Amino acid sequence: MQFGDVAIDDAEGVILAHSLRLDAKALKKGTVLTAGDIVILRNAGYTQVVAARLDPGDVSEEEAANRLARALVGDAVTVGAAFTGRSNLYAETAGVVVYDAARLDAFNLVDESVTLAMVPPFQAVEAGQMIATLKIIPFAVPEDTVLLTEAIARRDTPLVRVAPFRPTRIGLVQSRLPGTKESVLNSTFEVTRARLHPMNSEICHEVRCDHATSDITKAIEETLQNGAQMVLISGASAVVDRRDVVPAGIVGAGGTVTHFGMPVDPGNLMLMGRIGDATVIGLPGCARSPKLNGFDWVLQRAVARLPINAQEVMRMGIGGLLKDIPSRPMPRTRAKEGKATPPAHKVPARRPRIGAIILAGGQSRRMGEINKLLADIGGRAMVRHVADNVLNSGADPVVVVIGHEADRVRGALGGCPVVFAENPDFGDGLSTSLKTGLAALPQDVDGAIVCLADMPKVNASVINRLIESFDPIEGRAIVVPTRRGKRGNPVLFARRFFEEMGAVSGDVGARHIIGEHAEIVVEVEVEDESVLIDVDTPAALAAITGEGLP
Repeated sequence: MQFGDVAIDDAEGVILAHSLRLDAKALKKGTVLTAGDIVILRNAGYTQVVAARLDPGDVSEEEAANRLARALVGDAVTVGAAFTGRSNLYAETAGVVVYDAARLDAFNLVDESVTLAMVPPFQAVEAGQMIATLKIIPFAVPEDTVLLTEAIARRDTPLVRVAPFRPTRIGLVQSRLPGTKESVLNSTFEVTRARLHPMNSEICHEVRCDHATSDITKAIEETLQNGAQMVLISGASAVVDRRDVVPAGIVGAGGTVTHFGMPVDPGNLMLMGRIGDATVIGLPGCARSPKLNGFDWVLQRAVARLPINAQEVMRMGIGGLLKDIPSRPMPRTRAKEGKATPPAHKVPARRPRIGAIILAGGQSRRMGEINKLLADIGGRAMVRHVADNVLNSGADPVVVVIGHEADRVRGALGGCPVVFAENPDFGDGLSTSLKTGLAALPQDVDGAIVCLADMPKVNASVINRLIESFDPIEGRAIVVPTRRGKRGNPVLFARRFFEEMGAVSGDVGARHIIGEHAEIVVEVEVEDESVLIDVDTPAALAAITGEGLP
């Protein structure tokens, strides 16, 4: 790849290295300069630009990121489409992230141009949570670099997978000594149940007994007889030796003690054993608290059906100091104490949740007497085509704003899993429908893609490309589709703009917001004219009806 100053006369087709904000047009970093862009630059007084030009054998940042991401992903991992050389990996389900740290190092050691950042191995994650980000640093990398990193990523099995939590029936045994309060046992039960809930597991049977070997043995046997696949034992007194009361109770039930102790604090005094196919865990005293401790790490792996032998427990010392410090807030604790949610930067990264608003409340004045949204195209109403396309995308939820002929539009969307929001003021213009749609979105959406109900050719893949390109942290807070440089619809706006969008009045949308925030607008070039085609007139309807839709 060549990089440096390029004369304007030779700049067509090069990749712009730095964003330029000009009166006529904002040119973003990474833009492939067209003949039209050259004219604009020349008129603005530029004689040269800093740019990159690919050499034969170079792989563009987007292609390289897409190829490597596909090579990396194993079971229960999804990958976002690459944008500006970055592709994010997400957990498809709740579970434990599994990868070989040595292979990750080997991947990153190939070349400085290819980087892969991941959450720690064996970290528990939620469905939809980001677990890795792949970034190609320059605008292109040599094919040889891509091939070598692909080979490391793929090898015998893909580098990263998520071991899903398997629903598990848990037996809980709690022993008591004279003076043990029932409230303590009740609290331990609730804390344990809360731990299991995110792992799709539950306590199927609980036994409370005296803190004596024979009583613990009988309690273990009772939980197994009641269908427990795993037994957790919370002793009234901490285990201090392999021959103590709790391990002796496990042996008495026909089991074996496989390991005692772990290099994690809190959680040192954890005990592991087996009885037949059932895992048995003697809980450290800290497990009575909802705060993260070593027992969590073992429990998560066990529920995900990952091997958890003595050697693996003894390797948990790296990062094993879990003492509460100001920089390590515990979300479960705060929730229990009714305190504020941890700061945003402490919340695990996740795939942004993008809602969709379909504006279907208009009167179709330019169409004459018919309601264009109900026009039949290939056996389905136009609005149904739009709703099906949006529902097939990653947008969730999908809000349909209705107004004019509301009952007929509802009927055309019968059976669609959408949220209807009725706009009584639809006659006052598009802005009222936009405001109605925004108000119907849940509080946890990160942004909204505003779709027009008369654009039935915009398919789910286009919508997904807009969603994948959205990243406010990287300065992509408004995402606009383009075709040959001309901007179209739908447009995705970050939540920060909802208040400003809701203040719009009259028969206008939120286009002015795009112009006022050019520095955080990203344009996504699409491969067809769909984002430019809205059906506003009888002629346009006749044309699209004649063409048909998939």
